Amino acid sequence: MTSQIIPVDPFDYVVFGGTGDLSERKLIPALYRRTADGQIVGGSRIIGAARGEMRSEEFREFARKALKEHLPAKEFKEETVAAFLERLHYVPVDAKSDRGWSDLAELLGEEDRVRAFYLAVGPSIFGEIAARLHSTGLIRERSRLVIEKPIGHDLASANALNEIVGTHFREDQIFRIDHYLGKETVQNLMALRFGNALYEPVWNSAHIDHVQITVAETLGVEGRADYYDRSGAIRDMVQNHLLQLLCLVAMEPPSHMDADAVRDEKLKVLRSLEPITEANADRLTVRGQYGAGASNGGAVEGYLDALESGKSDTETFVAIKAEIGNWRWAGVPFYLRTGKRLAKRVSEIVIQFKPAPHNIFDREAGKLQSNRLVLRLQPDEAVSQMIMIKDPGPGGMRLRQVALDMSFADRFDADAPDAYERLLLDVIRGNATLFMRRDEVEAAWRWVDPIIAGWEEASVKCQKYTAGTWGPSGSIALIERDGRTWHEESVG
Repeated sequence: MTSQIIPVDPFDYVVFGGTGDLSERKLIPALYRRTADGQIVGGSRIIGAARGEMRSEEFREFARKALKEHLPAKEFKEETVAAFLERLHYVPVDAKSDRGWSDLAELLGEEDRVRAFYLAVGPSIFGEIAARLHSTGLIRERSRLVIEKPIGHDLASANALNEIVGTHFREDQIFRIDHYLGKETVQNLMALRFGNALYEPVWNSAHIDHVQITVAETLGVEGRADYYDRSGAIRDMVQNHLLQLLCLVAMEPPSHMDADAVRDEKLKVLRSLEPITEANADRLTVRGQYGAGASNGGAVEGYLDALESGKSDTETFVAIKAEIGNWRWAGVPFYLRTGKRLAKRVSEIVIQFKPAPHNIFDREAGKLQSNRLVLRLQPDEAVSQMIMIKDPGPGGMRLRQVALDMSFADRFDADAPDAYERLLLDVIRGNATLFMRRDEVEAAWRWVDPIIAGWEEASVKCQKYTAGTWGPSGSIALIERDGRTWHEESVG
């Protein structure tokens, strides 16, 4: 089964940082796939902009190599690639000077069409680019600005960044992207909750025991050590990805699927999070930092070995027990964890239901296990509902837990699209449902900032863990002292 392809009207996509890593690995392949599927038609153009001198022909060759490297061989079709490359242009532009801006203006011309400006660059020059776009008259009624994380280093810097871009673009023109929200499984969470009568009546503290959200990576800092050391796992992952996933699990049903209706409900969740401060940070959080070990079948160095100084207390792992102070979720803990150099690459949400109120079966039937719903975001997106059934065969009642699985790859003809594919064209459509609003970003920082301050004030140090494991022992203790365990099984 394949979904209906609805083409978008012709547009111009200007990618600042067009020759960078994000453009090479994600943006160019995503736009190619949407072209191959027939969503990008007509005279739409993709314009790379960066400081380096390059002709459009050279940029097209850069894009061809990117597609060859980052697409499965079956998707690299010469005729389609050639048609896609004809859409590509390049303009050398310097955000800190006048160089190239008049050339970009000339290329864009006066045609009334959607213009999307994607800032695949460091946030330190977001404001300068926005100001130049404004001063050169490139911002029109149907212009959009796309910005990547990190959106600030704390609440104060996030406010400052939002003020700078907000000086030149209206809030409805600004698309703050979190690619996790574009994943099919994340959107299916809303479909499961609000499109079925089965789940929503039990989606509350009367029936759910706890929720786990895990984003685990087997990779280390991979050449990003200096950047990462100024950020750490809580700023890099918790403040955005994990809190956005928590909001989608916990939010109230919106009145409809309008962008602001959805984001209003997410904002309520962020504002309902119970504070974590110096008084309880050591009890509700765990910081970790990986040392040398083994990953993906080979020996790997520790985090400190990747730093020139060899000294740091920056966390590469965080586990948090969060609670939401409202009627729906009172008493239901949300266990969040994320880390680098862990045992397995997996991102998933686990909804653990409470046990059946009374066991009618004999001891010989086996242990009665609680139901749980597992949504795997990566790898191999899938949804799995764990239930109890009778083990087939004679000899009395024997119970076992089985999964009602739905794998996207098995169920649908086509592979699940990459998150960027949906989000890039949602920008063109002006659909901001899966993007963060300014007040969401700032509410997330208001919860995270006191945790970081609490670590400093209470001297909560990083616990060491061996690369290739599931993190520090304190993470296990965090959940097991509540009589629970981390879910470390793959679904599907």
